[in-house]
Amino acid sequence: MHGLLLAFAKWLEGTPWGTGVRYSLWAYPTIQLIHFTGLSIWLGTNLALDLRLLGFGTKRETAAQLRDDLFAWNWIGFCIVVTGGFLLFCSTATSFLVNPAFRMKLGFFVPTALLWHVFVQAKARDWGTTTDAPAVAKISGLVEILLWICVVTAAVEIPFY
Repeated sequence: MHGLLLAFAKWLEGTPWGTGVRYSLWAYPTIQLIHFTGLSIWLGTNLALDLRLLGFGTKRETAAQLRDDLFAWNWIGFCIVVTGGFLLFCSTATSFLVNPAFRMKLGFFVPTALLWHVFVQAKARDWGTTTDAPAVAKISGLVEILLWICVVTAAVEIPFY
């Protein structure tokens, strides 16, 4: 399995987008900026809902209403993150595959946090019908915040390995 993944990573590095990002003076930092912008939108909208579930913020709208208001922005941010991250990965895919921080980020934290996020998004409609969310909603919001902190922490460690 590892050999197949390594072969795929080498192929990605040889694609026009892999070589283009790797050899261009401006491509990598520009794509990184786009990736971070998407990450800011994605995490910002996640954090807004999670904090609302925890009881922070204005009581003018429920968590369910806030979820509906932020839903499109949330997933637009996610698409930007995935696209930018994929292009960054293509530039040096073989190096990323052996990086322990990258492996923790994408192998454990991202799938766990993403599944938890989908769960929270789905349940926010039920939990957030009143201005004060139930205890399970508060715990779920806190868990999501902690999971995304783990993702960001692992991502920050990637350049040091």
